[in-house]
Amino acid sequence: MRRLSPIRLGSCSFTANGWVGSFYPRGTRPADLLATYAEEFDTVELDVTWYRVPTTSMIDAWYKRTPPGFQFAAKVPQTITHDRVLENCDAEMREFLGAMGGLREKLGPLLLQFPFFRREWIPDADAFLAVLGPFLAKLPRDMRFAVEVRNREWVRPPLLDLLREHGVAFSFTDHSFMDEPAQVWKRIDPVTTDFIYMRWLGDRKGMEQITTVWDRERVDRSEDLSLWETICRQLRERGIDIFGYVNNHYGGHSPATIRALLDRLAPELRRDPPGSSRPAQQNLF
Repeated sequence: MRRLSPIRLGSCSFTANGWVGSFYPRGTRPADLLATYAEEFDTVELDVTWYRVPTTSMIDAWYKRTPPGFQFAAKVPQTITHDRVLENCDAEMREFLGAMGGLREKLGPLLLQFPFFRREWIPDADAFLAVLGPFLAKLPRDMRFAVEVRNREWVRPPLLDLLREHGVAFSFTDHSFMDEPAQVWKRIDPVTTDFIYMRWLGDRKGMEQITTVWDRERVDRSEDLSLWETICRQLRERGIDIFGYVNNHYGGHSPATIRALLDRLAPELRRDPPGSSRPAQQNLF
């Protein structure tokens, strides 16, 4: 039987309102959250980097509090992707990459997450690609990058071809702003390099009308996860590595969604929740 390519699944951040007592054991200190998270999951997407470049002390703490084999994905700062839209930001990008390099072998993909641009900023896909192309050409080849767009009309061959040209991954995202994953899957091949970046984001506005406490699942995502199971299996059979990150807004409690995905896709990688009395399974990565 052919060996499937690796899959890493984690959450979009390792802190959330309601996690202590539901995901983290009661009484877990803030300083112990990341280490406790890493007892069960082997990757996380850092949201804090979208707001500012992390300090050396932050980087050192993240590195020391996670075991060998752990991987950090991280968002590129909003100053670069939103405020300056990739232009006149070389110094800021160098500062960010220099800081993230401190994670050494634990550094995973870096995500360029773009907003839905107003027409006065970026009028169309061609204008976006005109600024994206020169920026991607300057990226270091020894780091991994992914690009996420929030305009469904831009997810077309010209964008995917540009990402392939520069060895950058496409962020295949389940988001209320975007087309249904099945439609995207039928229309394009989302693979642009040797890995794919996936994000399960859901409907932030709709979910926050239900709750802002992320202690349990609020939406049944079984049908959606069945579709994603099929997609992920096909990608792994093609030898494509998967980095996937779940937001609380997707189902209400991202750890539960991650566990459900792992149970479907790689049950041998499932480890016991933090605080479990049973011995943890070996991490096969």
